[in-house]
Amino acid sequence: MSTLPLRIVLVRHGVSSFNLEHRVQGRDDLSHLTEEGELQSRLTGQALRELGFEAVYSSPLQRARATAETLLASHGASVSPEFDDDLLEIDLSPWSGLLRSEVRALDPEQERRWREAPETMELRRADGRAYRPVPELMEQAARFAGRLRARHGDGEAVLVVAHNAILRCLVLHLLGLPASAFLRLRLDNASISVLNLSRGEGGNPQVQLESLNGIAHLGVPLPAAAAGSRLLLVRHGETDWNREGRFQGQMDIPLNAHGLAQAEAARAFLAPVPLQRAYSSDMARPLRTAEVILSSHPGVPLTSTRGLREIGHGLWEGRLESEIAATWPQLLADWKRTPQTVQMPEGETIGDVWDRSLDTWNRIVAGLAPQETALVVAHDAVNKTILCSLLGLTPADIWTVKQGNGGVTVVDYPRGAAAPPVLASLNLTAHLGGVLDRTAAGAL
Repeated sequence: MSTLPLRIVLVRHGVSSFNLEHRVQGRDDLSHLTEEGELQSRLTGQALRELGFEAVYSSPLQRARATAETLLASHGASVSPEFDDDLLEIDLSPWSGLLRSEVRALDPEQERRWREAPETMELRRADGRAYRPVPELMEQAARFAGRLRARHGDGEAVLVVAHNAILRCLVLHLLGLPASAFLRLRLDNASISVLNLSRGEGGNPQVQLESLNGIAHLGVPLPAAAAGSRLLLVRHGETDWNREGRFQGQMDIPLNAHGLAQAEAARAFLAPVPLQRAYSSDMARPLRTAEVILSSHPGVPLTSTRGLREIGHGLWEGRLESEIAATWPQLLADWKRTPQTVQMPEGETIGDVWDRSLDTWNRIVAGLAPQETALVVAHDAVNKTILCSLLGLTPADIWTVKQGNGGVTVVDYPRGAAAPPVLASLNLTAHLGGVLDRTAAGAL
C-alpha cells in the first residue's frame, strides 16, 4: 500500500428520533437527531481531531446534516460540508414512519426478505412501479465513489457522514463485494470506519479496510451483542521483528515491551466484556497476548492450536524485505500483487493458511453455545484469511483488510454457526492511541 493513501472516514449519523422509536426511516426526512445523537456527534468530532479533512460530504437529510455540522463544530474544522444526494439513505418509502412490527404485519414476505436476503426485496413506489431498494442503493454508492475518486487522491483525507444502509453499500462497492453481502456488515450510530485507497503494485487501484464500526469514543468498547455467539479476534502484540519489518512467520519470536503494553491495553479494553472461552495459536507471541487479556477473566479456559499458526515463510523467515528483494525479486513482487499465486520458498501458500485457519475457526464456532463469547488470538495472515472468507473475499484479497498488533475484531453469528456471520467491528485500535491504526505493520 502507498504510505500516503486517500483516507476515507465514514461516520453514521447519531441516534435519531426514529431510531429510538424503532421506526423505519429510509430517505424520508421525518426523523431528527436526538439529544443523545447530538452528544454522540460532538464526541465523534473530538475523536477525529487528530485528522484534518480536505473535504466533507454529507447526506442532506436532517439527521445526517445535523451530525455533520455538530461534528465539525466540535472538531474545529474550517471546511464546510457538501451535501450530496447520492448519500441519501435507502428508499423504503412504502414503509417510512412505520414501526417494525407494523411492517411485519403489513408486508410479511418482503419484511422477511429484508431480514434474510435484502438484495432480493422488492417494493412498489406510489405510482405502482416495482423496484429493488438494495441494488438501487449499490448503484447510488458506485456513483458517489466514482466522483470521490475523481476529485481526491493520495495524501488527502475525506469525511463522509451518512446513513446505515448507504454506508454499508459504499463499503461493499469499494471492496468489490456484491449486494448479497449487505448483511455481513454492521454500522452503529456515530460509528467511525476508515478505508484507504491507493495505487498498488503496477499502478492498480487498491482498497484497504483499516477499521470498521469503532464506537469506543462513545464510552463503550464494543457494539452490543446480538443473539447468537460472538468471537473476538485479536492479533498478537508487537515483536522486535514486527518493528524491524522482518518476515517472522513460524519463527517463535516473543513480544517486545511495546507488544506487552499493547496486550495490556487490549486487556483493559476487553475487561468489561464477558468471556466464556479462549483460543490461541500455539506460538509464543499470541499465547502471551491471550494470557495477558485473560488475566481480567480468571477461570476462562485457554486452548492453543497449530491450526492458527502464522504462515510459514520458509526461507524468507528472519529476512528484511530488502534482503528478500535481492534474491527473490519476482516472487516478492508477485506476493504483493497476486499473493494467491505464490509458493513461499520451502514454506506455505496463502491457500494453505486459508484452509487450516478456516477449518480451525469453523470448529471453534461450531463448539460455541448460543450467547457464548470466545476470544481468539492469532496472527496477521491467519486473521486476514479468516476475515476475507467471512466477508466473501478470496485469497487474492488478503491485502484488503488490516490487522494491527493488539487490534480487536468482532464477529457475530446471530443466525447460528451455519449461517453467514456479521462483521460487527474490524481492527479496533482506539485502546492503542486513537482512531487510526498506528501499530507497526511489520512484514506479513
